[in-house]
Amino acid sequence: MSERPNIAEYTVSEISGEIKHTVEDKFDYIRVRGELGRVSRPASGHIYLDVKDDKAVLSGLIWRGNAARLKVQPEQGLEVIATGKITTFPGQSKYQMVIDSLEPAGAGALMALLEERKRKLAAEGLFAEERKVALPRMPRVIGVVTSPTGAVIRDILHRISDRFPLHVLVWPVRVQGETCGSEVAAGIRGFNALEAGGDIPRPDVLIVARGGGSIEDLWGFNDEEVVRAAAESQIPLISAVGHETDWTLIDLAADVRAPTPTGAAEFAVPVKAEMTAQVDDLSRRLATGLLRLVQARRTELRAASAALPASRDLLALPRQRFDMVAGRLEHGLKVNTQIHRNSLAAVSSGLRPITLQRQISQGAERLQVLKARAIAAFSNQVQRQRLRLSNSAGLLNSLSYERVIDRGYAVVRDADGVPLASAQAVQGGQVLQLEMKGGIIGAVADSGGVMPTPPPHKPAKASAPETDVVPTPATSLDEHVALSKAKQAKKPVRKKKEPADPGAQGSLF
Repeated sequence: MSERPNIAEYTVSEISGEIKHTVEDKFDYIRVRGELGRVSRPASGHIYLDVKDDKAVLSGLIWRGNAARLKVQPEQGLEVIATGKITTFPGQSKYQMVIDSLEPAGAGALMALLEERKRKLAAEGLFAEERKVALPRMPRVIGVVTSPTGAVIRDILHRISDRFPLHVLVWPVRVQGETCGSEVAAGIRGFNALEAGGDIPRPDVLIVARGGGSIEDLWGFNDEEVVRAAAESQIPLISAVGHETDWTLIDLAADVRAPTPTGAAEFAVPVKAEMTAQVDDLSRRLATGLLRLVQARRTELRAASAALPASRDLLALPRQRFDMVAGRLEHGLKVNTQIHRNSLAAVSSGLRPITLQRQISQGAERLQVLKARAIAAFSNQVQRQRLRLSNSAGLLNSLSYERVIDRGYAVVRDADGVPLASAQAVQGGQVLQLEMKGGIIGAVADSGGVMPTPPPHKPAKASAPETDVVPTPATSLDEHVALSKAKQAKKPVRKKKEPADPGAQGSLF
């Protein structure tokens, strides 16, 4: 058995940590010069980019807090000098640079980018003179898009107040940093979206203002979104960005360019004779005092937080892992969709026409079998019901009174057809109906009353008592009534002789 070599053994996390410490100890804060390649801004607010030259590429990361303080926003193709520290990302076994500040490698790089953007927007006609409109002579409301805490807004308000006091609306924005361009564009479009006569008055003139600074400080006003918003504005717009020697792309798209923010106020309102120098002095002293107070509090805060670890160092790796997972989410959704699509295709492949035809044929055969069974069941049911009906009809026929009549008996009814149950119910001279075998005949009851029933053991052949004449079918009911009345009055009534009908003979019960 071979002996194990005397080589140090590490876990993956241990070797990644050793490499991270070695790299961070070797490279503290450094400055790297190169051209920006890929620039990515996820929803987290961090910026991921590549700094490259003709031989190598260095991945870079700018945390959200530092990204908001950049003087120049990173754009692909811009040559910059990045300041930060080199570290590693164990999740992907790569090294990267955490950038704290970013500045152009020279004014020439920014100017070249600015000239290229200027030519592009000019080709679209955004700087054409025919698009510009004249300023109103007597505005009632002035809209100002600037920082609410800077000296610029105070200078504008002071000059307007001195020359012609009127209503001023301020749209607060950042005038420097990553979000400067988008906020200024939103302010211009927001004022244009106000309705005339609404709760918030619609300005008659807009002023976009900022104090002087370097080209990096003013870079947000060269943003393409700001230029398009200024060109689309329906309200006359005055650009007052920087000092007289400074110029930005918004100056070319605005209707009027003012040399200074104060000059913009002078363009916007007519002249007023009186100036209040004392108010201006107090405003400046107040601003200085506030700045000193803020600076003192900031110094105290920094001293107190020196002993605490930086929050960005504690959350650096979790934030980066979160960004990587969020970046893989879209790919995971696509893969999941493809898997379900393949499953659906596999299931649908079995649904072929021949399979459907086979199922239809089997269903038709089963339907025929069920149909035959249903017909047989229905026929059996009909036979059973028919036999039951025949038995019931035979029983009914055997119990019918008509069978009794066929054996020689008769049914006695009154003139209304109501059967008479006994001889006591018959009155003398009453018109009766006798239903016998062969038909129904009329009769009239004898007025002598009810005859006693002879004893059954002494059948006597006495002469038949006088009874009513049993009419033939040809005898009318009126004749029977007349005969009955004549009998009661003992007046013989001669009946018209008619040929006898053998079928009219029968017994009277």
